[in-house]
Amino acid sequence: MIDHMTLHVSDFVRSRDFYGKALASLGAREHMGDGQAYAGFGVDKPSFWIGLGQVGEPTHVAFAAPDRKTVDAFYAAAIAAGGRDNGGPGLRPHYHPNYYGAFVLDPDGHNIEAVCHRPE
Repeated sequence: MIDHMTLHVSDFVRSRDFYGKALASLGAREHMGDGQAYAGFGVDKPSFWIGLGQVGEPTHVAFAAPDRKTVDAFYAAAIAAGGRDNGGPGLRPHYHPNYYGAFVLDPDGHNIEAVCHRPE
């Protein structure tokens, strides 16, 4: 449903590195950018953007994953890229019985999630 979105980041190089590594686990890559202030990531086209700017309240972004194994891979990649744990991979039955997600905080404290809604 979302065509694209942008998060403001305080350190472009650090965030570009973080998202490049974390989102690769979901099959995404950097498609566009100027190398200094903005970059667009996605699978087929840039749909998730980061841009150098004023960081305000942390934002929550959830990326769709095709299966639970991919959620696990996202979490591992995001932590290895410098993300901070905000809820490891697992079921969240209080959302619904098949909600399997993992949460990390990016370098600016944004809550970044990968989620699969399918049963094992």
